[in-house]
Amino acid sequence: MSIASLNTDQLSHYKSKLAFETDSWDLYEALSRNEPVVVVDGRSAEAFAREHIPGAVNLPHREIDEHSTESLDRSKLYVCYCDGIGCNASTKTALMLLTLGFRVRELLGGLDWWKRDGYATGGTRQQAGTAVACGC
Repeated sequence: MSIASLNTDQLSHYKSKLAFETDSWDLYEALSRNEPVVVVDGRSAEAFAREHIPGAVNLPHREIDEHSTESLDRSKLYVCYCDGIGCNASTKTALMLLTLGFRVRELLGGLDWWKRDGYATGGTRQQAGTAVACGC
């Protein structure tokens, strides 16, 4: 099958998905290679304290504005996450950061799929798993 015979709408959809989303394995690999990625937890400070991806910064979506992001490095990629598939805080976080001029992606499955894929978490309810070997 040639590229010319592909459905262009479908092709555009899949390219967009890969440009706008990432999964746990790809994030883990990027962090392990010390790529310029910042992991952003868009949930409340209380939820973040209970459990989060190690090295993540907590930036609740309701608090995102020019002032709360002024110290962030705009040259980096910001990967936003929340609890998981039933939560939209990651989408709200990504949208807010994007409107402020940041490069963003959304983590598919959020914290739920991060843990399902066997990666460690931090916080008062931290879980053991594969640790991210990075300077984060």
